[in-house]
Amino acid sequence: MGHRSPKEQYEGEASWQLIEHDAGTWLLQGGLAALALTLGFTASPAAAAPPPPVTYVALGDSYTAGTGAGALSRPPVACWQSPGGYVDLADASPKVTLVANLACHGAVLFPVPPFYDGVTPTVAEQILAGQQALADADLVSITAGAVDAGSGLALQACATPNTQLCADTVTAIIQNLQTGTLQTAMATTYQAIQMSAPDAVIAVFGYPRLFDPSQGDIVINGITNVPVQNQILVNQAIDALNATIAAAVESSGTNAVFIDVTKRFLGHAVNSDNPWIVLDLTQPLLDANFHPNDAGHQAYASVLLSTIKPSQLARR
Repeated sequence: MGHRSPKEQYEGEASWQLIEHDAGTWLLQGGLAALALTLGFTASPAAAAPPPPVTYVALGDSYTAGTGAGALSRPPVACWQSPGGYVDLADASPKVTLVANLACHGAVLFPVPPFYDGVTPTVAEQILAGQQALADADLVSITAGAVDAGSGLALQACATPNTQLCADTVTAIIQNLQTGTLQTAMATTYQAIQMSAPDAVIAVFGYPRLFDPSQGDIVINGITNVPVQNQILVNQAIDALNATIAAAVESSGTNAVFIDVTKRFLGHAVNSDNPWIVLDLTQPLLDANFHPNDAGHQAYASVLLSTIKPSQLARR
């Protein structure tokens, strides 16, 4: 081997030391890996990114429009909404992004008599107006059918001492529900929503029972305003309406899910110690009467998120 210059000798030694260093590093790393496996440790994968929030569209009547959470009386507008309703509360969740709330106080399903007022956008009209929002929706919620069933007539007749008028009105409402006409109209509505929102789950809410008959007659200034018998009759009508909604969901052949809120509202009727429903019988014409108050809307939002589970919906 020939004589090497000092520079060449240094570079050769440096190269050999580098090889020795790398070999030692490999040995050290290999030993640590073996130790980790022996102790049961494994490399953890990077945390998965959370799913994006689901896109949300709301349709329907006053319960979805937020009545009871905000102002108590309807201003002269075609479509009245109150801020702070269950839709807004659901939107406050990081798992949900509200694209549009198209619901209107007093909305019926279709523009037909006898309960269509000729002004308020119907659910059918809301669906048409919301085509762009619905096309990309992951979740749609709706409350509808109470006005079509005659809820206004029932409350006018039954939030009074007149038991016979209440009984006759509720009997007529239940008989009308049994014809199946409203069930068909509801099923058709859910089908129209699904056609417009093909990837969405449709959360179809029922309505809470309004009274707790175990609390006795509702008496104001010594005068019976709503006797127990009328309270029972109103609750029977609500049960019949909820059964109709559930049957419509079942028969619609869609991604609709019926959400029953009656158990959630137990103990929170208008005449309970902790009501979740507005009722001021000194102002019987208040639009907010018999609608969820702030706590009631919170209950609706809570049951929506716990039933639909947006984080799972986003992973579909």
